[in-house]
Amino acid sequence: MKVKVHWIIDGIAEIEADTLEQAEKLVEDKLNILTEAQSQEMKSLGARAIQGKAYLPGSEEDN
Repeated sequence: MKVKVHWIIDGIAEIEADTLEQAEKLVEDKLNILTEAQSQEMKSLGARAIQGKAYLPGSEEDN
């Protein structure tokens, strides 16, 4: 029997960076390394996208 499973990975990385854009880029680079290294596994899981948004601590944490 084939069953579809919709999954979401949620996380918060604390990164040292000079700008929000730099922080996003650093995390993006690390995620790209992870997804490329595990490409067969990611493909079998149907991974289509990973996205994120940088913010300063306290500014959007409660939203």
